[in-house]
Amino acid sequence: MNLHQIDPTHDPRWEKFVQKHPKASVFHTVGWLSALRRTYGYEPVVFTTSSPIEEELKNGILFCRVNSWLTGRRLVSLPFSDHCEPLCDSQEELLFLIRYLQSALNHEEWKYLELRPENGSFGRKGDETGFQPGAKYFLHKVDVRPELDQIFRTFDKDSVQRRIQRAERANLVERQGASADLLREFYQLFIVTRSRHKLPPIPLAWFRNLICCLGNALEIRVAYLDRNPVASILTLRFRDVLYYKYGCSDAKFHRFGAMPLLLWRAITAAKLDGAVEFDMGRTQEGDLGLLTFKNHWVRESKPLVYWNFPGIPALDSVDGWQLKFAKRVFSFMPKRLLAVTGRLMYRHIG
Repeated sequence: MNLHQIDPTHDPRWEKFVQKHPKASVFHTVGWLSALRRTYGYEPVVFTTSSPIEEELKNGILFCRVNSWLTGRRLVSLPFSDHCEPLCDSQEELLFLIRYLQSALNHEEWKYLELRPENGSFGRKGDETGFQPGAKYFLHKVDVRPELDQIFRTFDKDSVQRRIQRAERANLVERQGASADLLREFYQLFIVTRSRHKLPPIPLAWFRNLICCLGNALEIRVAYLDRNPVASILTLRFRDVLYYKYGCSDAKFHRFGAMPLLLWRAITAAKLDGAVEFDMGRTQEGDLGLLTFKNHWVRESKPLVYWNFPGIPALDSVDGWQLKFAKRVFSFMPKRLLAVTGRLMYRHIG
């Protein structure tokens, strides 16, 4: 086998390959990759054994080249993405591609390689490939194939079912779409939420680029109480899966259950539109608040492990002293300075 590199945003074979591959997700799509490039300057690249003259791709591992003067040069699959499965149908192909990249590490001056496979079986290849486990998360997915009333009954009675019913009695108004007004209200709530968590907000340009590059695959939902936006979520759609990517809310209105209501209505709409799964995204094992919230929706989560070669500590580890120190600093920053910090910082930690 020979190795080849392609730019997935310009090679038309990639989008066709992603649309039909059973392991592909929204994070493999050209829209997601284009938003990463526009916002952070990352260079998407696919390593494959398929030559440029072949009519179709047979396999591929997707990465972004991250070049940072602060955190170094590295290959990440994939920045700001919950998971990104290598699209290889055989172990022979996967090992060939991985070993080539490992051998090129020093020559290319990459600090490390990072893989974010959803399939836990990659861990069994750890000794064989030399990759080390890095950041550890839990992945929550709701099966939306059953009837809606059956799905509803699987949720925690007190923390989800009753809160949704309370929100319906409160006559919350919901709007959905991807307009500039909805984005503005979403982002205002997003800034409030990130400030509450002592973290800088992701740049507004990221969300604008997602809307531009993903089109109808992206939807914002905002809940209002007396015309005041109180909670919002941003979801992505790929084939028959809906992805919950971002959520934010005003803590003063948590008692009205707006966030559970938005999630339930997103699930309902996706179910009626033919979806079979609702991916609630990753949760770091040390983030007990978010983990508890998602456990009320999904009784059994599954481990999600990122793999590094050679082993490098995760930049966003909840238990890392760097993040704990940074949160102390961020807690004293005014919101405007936090926003500026986010615009400068995030491209270095993808």
